[in-house]
Amino acid sequence: MSNYLLTNSAAQTGARFGALAWTYDRASTRSLTATGVGPGWRCWEVGGGSGTIAAWLADAAGSVLVTDIDPQWMGGLADRPNVTVRQHDVVHDELPDGEFDLVHARLVLLHLPQRHEVLDRLVGCLRPGGWLVIEDFDCDHVPVLSDEHAEMFETVHGAFMNLLRERGADPAWGRALPAALRDHGLCDVTTSTHAVLWRGGSPGIDLHRVNIEQLTDQLRAAGITDEQLADFHALLDDPAFAVRSYPLVSATGRRATPC
Repeated sequence: MSNYLLTNSAAQTGARFGALAWTYDRASTRSLTATGVGPGWRCWEVGGGSGTIAAWLADAAGSVLVTDIDPQWMGGLADRPNVTVRQHDVVHDELPDGEFDLVHARLVLLHLPQRHEVLDRLVGCLRPGGWLVIEDFDCDHVPVLSDEHAEMFETVHGAFMNLLRERGADPAWGRALPAALRDHGLCDVTTSTHAVLWRGGSPGIDLHRVNIEQLTDQLRAAGITDEQLADFHALLDDPAFAVRSYPLVSATGRRATPC
């Protein structure tokens, strides 16, 4: 059984994927482009979500395997001749056969208590000289840009972070990525961080909205009141409210070639 709190079977999943794509897809494709990905490359997209990054890779590379514990949101990806869509649990299932030129996982490892074991597995799937791109949030750095709104936002958001931690997630895992890639044997490690301003009513801020909607019952059980939830959602609709997006840390490393 997966510990993942924000399961893809929820009604909010489509909106979550939309907010993530709107805010972060350009940053992800910049990091992938920097690896030199091109025709003939064999790529694995881990935790493919709605398939937007896998579709980009399909246009850039030779072949793409895209996997997810629940791949139902990937639309017409399976119709592309160079794409294979597969249901797969990266923690427990057997790894794909062969070696990859590029493996990419966005917002996967931070949710996994076994993140270091999975990182080892992903490194082992690279050919010598192949590239690993791991992207995760640093959720501990989410400043509200107006003092009068900070306490209201942070009360509900802090309870959400606690729910993630209870499931074994590490919301600040993004900041550990550079050291983690080096510790797991990769070389030429580089990082970049992407964050934008989310204002009330903007497409990106829907990520906060749908996360809280999906976990309303759990948040109530944790002591968040209906009044606090209503105030939180009203805040997300207020154009005067502004909060920094989650910083997405993109870490890239290469598997060393034998001497």
